[in-house]
Amino acid sequence: MTIEKCINEYGVSDVIFEEGSTGRELFVVLNGKVDIVKNTGVSRTLIVTLDKGEFFGEMAVIDGSARSATAIAAATGTRVMRINHARFVYLVSQQPAFALMIMDALSKRLRASNAVNFRPATP
Repeated sequence: MTIEKCINEYGVSDVIFEEGSTGRELFVVLNGKVDIVKNTGVSRTLIVTLDKGEFFGEMAVIDGSARSATAIAAATGTRVMRINHARFVYLVSQQPAFALMIMDALSKRLRASNAVNFRPATP
């Protein structure tokens, strides 16, 4: 598959994927911005805005579970590259630096989530 077939362009507010949907792809932001949001009933809560070079969708590509959040293009001409499960496994197995980059990002995201969701115990 050529690289061009793995690249999609989105306009502002275009949904890249919905929370709860299935997917076995990771995405890398090539241009623009992507908002990652959680659905909270009738509204959406912004988790993070990702810029060029950042990635999202890694949880579903790793464990095959449903998407945990919604990804929405936040800038005109947002371009993302899709990396399917087979390509992801290949990259992890052949490029240790890629695997370490993914682990580093997951660790930082978990620490940030813990800082928001858990408070220190009071004596």
